Amino acid sequence: MRAAAIFGLGSSTRNLKPFEQGLNTEWVIGQPGDPAGLDAILVFGGDGTVHRHLGALVKLGLPVLVVPAGSGNDFARALALYRVSDSLAAWRRFASGGGNVRTIDLGLITPLDPAGKAPLPPGRYYACVAGVGLDGEISRRANALPRWLRAHGGYALSLPGALLGFRPFHLKLSTPQNDDAAGEFPLRSQQPVTAAVFANTPVYGGGMRIAPRAKMADGQLDVCVIRDIAKLKLLGVFPSVYFGRHLGIREVEYFVTPRVRVETEQSMELYADGEYVCRTPVEVGAARGAMRVVVP
Repeated sequence: MRAAAIFGLGSSTRNLKPFEQGLNTEWVIGQPGDPAGLDAILVFGGDGTVHRHLGALVKLGLPVLVVPAGSGNDFARALALYRVSDSLAAWRRFASGGGNVRTIDLGLITPLDPAGKAPLPPGRYYACVAGVGLDGEISRRANALPRWLRAHGGYALSLPGALLGFRPFHLKLSTPQNDDAAGEFPLRSQQPVTAAVFANTPVYGGGMRIAPRAKMADGQLDVCVIRDIAKLKLLGVFPSVYFGRHLGIREVEYFVTPRVRVETEQSMELYADGEYVCRTPVEVGAARGAMRVVVP
């Protein structure tokens, strides 16, 4: 068995020791440039670490095991890897020929030429959720917090400050008529909104079930749009997002689509997995079967 280990902020070779015990494995430290001779890649870190390596991981095409060791571990949580011990058990099963590898989708963000709305490749993969509007402002503020605070409710702690000076913005969403539509994106909705998120996984932001119906292997994105809503009401209903109960709120729109074009009246920042990606306009889609992961 030969495997590579990628370490995020706060992780090092000491985190690898439990994965070395009792197994005859040759380790390559750092992101490999070539998949030849490798059986798997272990990523020690959180959503940000996974996000930064996704492009390379997709190209390598090897099974990836995520070891939750970051301030935000929502991708690992979506794979039922809640603790390091879960990843260790999954690794031992994989190394013993357990066949516990699953193929999943990723989100893919492609900037658009504002004039002709033509895609400007290359796109950028994301694992969990991309968002624009209030969600982006919260992510920006949360990223400025100390790492230990981000790991203990940083997203929720950043909400009041982000909401204070935030104003609803005009959002235009266009979706294809069918999965095979090459360039036809009829307008789906055009309205003032507070936030819009495009989910590949059910959870993000430290365990919030923003897209409780999302599946990681259906070739679809779950889109959740929060229309213009009173700030006090938003603060009051915010806890319901942790349980996925916000879908019953009148100001929430939820739908599924393989791709969506996102335009705003003024160009706005788009964040994914808590990381800044680009500005609108963009096309966001599901990259079907883009990645293989080791699961419990």
